[in-house]
Amino acid sequence: MSQAALAAPPPVLPRKALSPWQFWGRLLVLPYLLVFVVFVLYPVGYGLWLARHPESYVKLFDDPIFFRTAVNTLVFLVVAINLKMVIAMVLSGFFVTQRWWIKALSLVFILPWALPSIPTILSVRFMLNPEWGVINSLIFRLTGLDGPNWLNDPTLALSFSMLMHVWKSLPFWTLILIAGRLAIPAEQYEAAAVDGATNWQKFKFITWPSMRQLYLTSTILSMIWTLGDFNSVYLLTGGGPADMTHVLATLGIRYLRLDQVDMAMASIVVALPFVLPLVYFMMKRLSK
Repeated sequence: MSQAALAAPPPVLPRKALSPWQFWGRLLVLPYLLVFVVFVLYPVGYGLWLARHPESYVKLFDDPIFFRTAVNTLVFLVVAINLKMVIAMVLSGFFVTQRWWIKALSLVFILPWALPSIPTILSVRFMLNPEWGVINSLIFRLTGLDGPNWLNDPTLALSFSMLMHVWKSLPFWTLILIAGRLAIPAEQYEAAAVDGATNWQKFKFITWPSMRQLYLTSTILSMIWTLGDFNSVYLLTGGGPADMTHVLATLGIRYLRLDQVDMAMASIVVALPFVLPLVYFMMKRLSK
């Protein structure tokens, strides 16, 4: 090969035209980054800056309400999330049944999730009013006795808050699991029926192995969302009675109402040990 050929520059290949997805993706990424910086990165950074003083955490850990709040949060996550997901798994099997009345019932079932939280949860709070609530009024008409003060007992109040959370978000997770069930080939169930498998055996050997990853991923995602959900507790009990039903999502609001901004930010920061492991496991499962 001649020396002139070796010195010649390599041929310039024509640039490949951008696909519509690449074009719109590049066009939208800058506004997305701007929104992320303004509404996510800056508030988080500002909150960490407000919670930078060690004295805030000393005061927080010395507050007896904080320990009770941490316990309530753990109970909320363990009990409410698992109860919700187990019921959602059972209902997903019910709603995939081909019956006309089941399809009609599914429209009513989805209403708690579709309706706004404030009017629905406050309506339940009014129903539980010890003096003129619907439940105690019915108890008095049937027995002549006064009903209990439902939200004045910490255990009952927290239990009702968990039930409200389950009732409000159950339709969403049921729909997710219904989609998972519908993705399982019907031929597998038909072959199992020919072999004489019972309904429990079909669930154990077909449904659960096919939906295990979806179920566990949904459970982790539900825990992450629940840690930031304050509606069920704040709207129903307001953290009462005597601040005994607070969770970490509502404790910060309590401190804000007391003009203790550093304590409010500190209570949010201490929730990170709950959130970060869940986010890690979530991303690890999605990357498989």
